[in-house]
Amino acid sequence: MNKEQSFRVETSMKRSVLLVTAFASFLTPFLGSAINLALPAIGNEFHTTALELGWIVSSFILTSAIFLLPFGRLADIAGRKKIFKYGLSLFSLSTFLIIFSWNTVSLISFRILQGIAGAMIFGTSMAILTSVFEPGERGKAMGINTTAVYAGLSSGPVIGGLLTQHFGWRSIFLFLVPVGLTSLYLIFTRIKTEWSESKGEKFDWTGSFIYGISLASFMLGFSRLPSAGGFVMIGIALLLGLIFVFFEKNTQNPVFDIRLMLRNRVFAFSGIAALIHYSATSATGFFLSLYLQYLKGFDARTAGLILISQPLMMALLSTFAGKLSDRYNPGIIASYGMALTSSGLIMLCFINGDSPLIFIIILLAVMGIGFGLFASPNSNAIMSSVEKKHLGVASAVLGTMRMAGQMMSMGIAMMLLALYMGQQAIVPSSYPGLMTGMRTGFIIFSILCTIGIFASLARK
Repeated sequence: MNKEQSFRVETSMKRSVLLVTAFASFLTPFLGSAINLALPAIGNEFHTTALELGWIVSSFILTSAIFLLPFGRLADIAGRKKIFKYGLSLFSLSTFLIIFSWNTVSLISFRILQGIAGAMIFGTSMAILTSVFEPGERGKAMGINTTAVYAGLSSGPVIGGLLTQHFGWRSIFLFLVPVGLTSLYLIFTRIKTEWSESKGEKFDWTGSFIYGISLASFMLGFSRLPSAGGFVMIGIALLLGLIFVFFEKNTQNPVFDIRLMLRNRVFAFSGIAALIHYSATSATGFFLSLYLQYLKGFDARTAGLILISQPLMMALLSTFAGKLSDRYNPGIIASYGMALTSSGLIMLCFINGDSPLIFIIILLAVMGIGFGLFASPNSNAIMSSVEKKHLGVASAVLGTMRMAGQMMSMGIAMMLLALYMGQQAIVPSSYPGLMTGMRTGFIIFSILCTIGIFASLARK
C-alpha cells in the first residue's frame, strides 16, 4: 500500500469513528433533556412525588457514575470497540423495555440498565477518538463530538416536548430505539480496528468493587442530606475512598492509577474543573422545566422551545472551541467558559414567578455560550495529558466527573425540594416551596461555579 492509499484508509477510518461516536454521543443527552419535559406527564400517570421524579433522572446518573471507571479500564484491556458495541446494544434494549414500564419502580429499574449502558458508551467514546486523532486535530474532533452531544441536548426539549404532548411520554423512548440500532449498524459495518493497549493485564475486580460502593454511598448520602443517615453514608464513603486509594497504590494493575491524579497537574485540575462545572449546572434544566410548566403554566412543547436556547448555543460553539483548543491553551479557554456560566447562574438567582420570559432565555443563552467554551477544550486537556494505555481510564474519569457532577447537582436539587416541599406532590399550594428551593439551588450553584474558575486556572 503506497502513501496515498494509506492516507485514504486513515482518513476513512477517522471519518467513520467520528460518525459512529457522534451518533452514540447524541443518544444519552437527548434522552436526558427530553425526559425533563416528560416528568410532569410521568408524574400524572404514576402519581409520583417530586422526589420520585428526581430519582427517575438520578437513577441513570448514579449507575453510570459507578460503572464508568471500571468499564473504561476494561475497555483498555478487552478492547474499546467491543465495550462500546456492547454498550450500544444494552442501551437499545433497555430503551425499548422502558416503553412497557407499568409503575415508577419498573421505570427506575430500566433506567438503571440504561445507566450501565451509558457507562459503557461514554467510558470508551472519547478514548476511541483520542486513539485515532493525533494532537493538533484532536480538539476539532472532540469539538464535533461535543456538538453532537449538544445537538442531543438541543433537540431533546423540542422533540421530547412534541412527542410527550401528542403521543405520550413513552414515545420519547420509542423514538430512540431506531437511533440506537443505526449506531450499532454503523459500528459493525464501518469500524474494523480494535484498540486495547493494556491487553493481557489483569482486571482489578476488588478495586472496582470498593470504588463502586464508595461512590454509591457518597452520592446516595449526598441526596439524603441533611438527614443523619445522609451524613453516615458520606462518612462511610470517605472511609472506603481512603481504603480504595491505599489499595490502588499497592496494586500492580489498578482500575485507576492514582499517580495520574498525584503527578499529572493538568489531568487532576481538569477533572476537578469538570466535576465542579457539572455540579453547578446539571440541575438547572430540571428546575427550569418544573418552573416553566408549573409556575408559568406552559405546556411541554413550549417549555422545550424555551429551554433549547442553552444547548443550541453549546452546539454552535463547541466545534469552534475545540479548534481553538488545538491552537491555544485549552485550560484558559475553558476557564473563560466557566466564568460566563457563573455569570448566568448568578443572574438566575433573581428570577421569580413574574420574571419576563426573555430574561430567562437570555440567561440560558449566556450559560450555553459558557458551556460551549468549556466542554471540548477541557476534554482535550484531559485526553491529551495521558499515555495511550490510559486513554480508556482517562475517558472514564472524564465521564465520571460529568456523571458525579450531575448526580451531586440533582442531589442538591432533591435535598432542597425535600426541605421546602417535603413528600407532597407539586400542586398550587406547594408552588412557593418549589420557588424558594429553586432560587436557593441557583445560589449554591453560583458559588460552586465561581470556585470552579480558580480550579480551572490552577492547571496552567
